[in-house]
Amino acid sequence: MRSLHFMLIVSFVLGSNAFSSDDAWQSHLKSDYFGASEIIEDESIMTIDGPVRAENGAIVPIQLHAQIAQSEAFYIKTVTLLIDDNPDPLAGIFHFTPLSGKADLALRVRLNSYSNVRVIAETSDGKLHMSKRFIKASGGCSAPVGTDLEAAFKRIGKMKFKVSPEVEPQQSKKLQIAISHPNVTGMQMNQQTRLYEPAHYVRKVRITFNDDVIFSAETGISISENPNFRFYFAAQQPGDLIAHVQDSKGLEFTETLNL
Repeated sequence: MRSLHFMLIVSFVLGSNAFSSDDAWQSHLKSDYFGASEIIEDESIMTIDGPVRAENGAIVPIQLHAQIAQSEAFYIKTVTLLIDDNPDPLAGIFHFTPLSGKADLALRVRLNSYSNVRVIAETSDGKLHMSKRFIKASGGCSAPVGTDLEAAFKRIGKMKFKVSPEVEPQQSKKLQIAISHPNVTGMQMNQQTRLYEPAHYVRKVRITFNDDVIFSAETGISISENPNFRFYFAAQQPGDLIAHVQDSKGLEFTETLNL
């Protein structure tokens, strides 16, 4: 009884979301996104890492670490990233191929309240594996855009590639794509007009190398302002790396890097 009483006091002080809960997942998220499919909860295929408590709920760093290499015989095909208690739980669906080399991914997300953040990886044999992490952060979906919105829209669609030097010639290259976009959630209030800014966010990303897709994603409002994705690709020959981006208003942007 004393232990239960203590837990209730702590919950009252920290708020109702102070402790990890699978309620949203069990009640509707699993069935909404995966139907009756079997999902194995383990860390044999992919793990998720992030801060225990984020300083800024609008910019929460997340790292996904693949536990297997990408090969033609067996690879991580699709990764679904869910934030249980966000207004739109689906942060993104990310697609990998054997050309990825490995299916690691780093990005920044918004958390509206304390929540489980879970990653569900689908392997090429059709099996689903899930891991999760509870992160304490709040207010990220309604937080004002970090920069002047008018200035942000003037820069919209500008992109920058960064390719990390290879340690060894046969290793996968680490690639970073930074996209200038305010990623407005529709929950942010204009402090001058007191009206909510209409949602306007990056919806699709596709990266090709010599016309082969090496990475693609469908994303939502839970991705932070100025989306930034770090991942790998295993192409060794020279060629053109091209980013294709489309946002929720149908605007399209491209950027090319010759390697």
